[in-house]
Amino acid sequence: MKAATWDELLATHDTDVQAAAGALETLIREELPDVVVEFDPGNALLAFGRSMKLRDLLFALIPHARWVNLQLADGALLPNPDGLIEGTGKRIRHIKVRTAEAASDPRVRRAVEDQLRQT
Repeated sequence: MKAATWDELLATHDTDVQAAAGALETLIREELPDVVVEFDPGNALLAFGRSMKLRDLLFALIPHARWVNLQLADGALLPNPDGLIEGTGKRIRHIKVRTAEAASDPRVRRAVEDQLRQT
């Protein structure tokens, strides 16, 4: 059964994934206080943007069994000196975040800041 809300989806994951997702959401809201947020139950993700128009989407959180993917809309264009940003997409890339502590890594915040400067 698909989750109807973000909270329902997170409740199906372990506490580390829940905490990582919460810390990432807080980080995004700190960096972009007027962010528009929408849960997409079909894709099981929480989308963040300046609006929900495709061109305005910036981030998404996608929980997995042992981590949360922080999707970066322009990840392929962002600086990635230490390989933290993963993926092979032409535009969208991600960072795997396993804990709330990992979400507070300055490199994660830098990637969020870089994404915001890209748009």
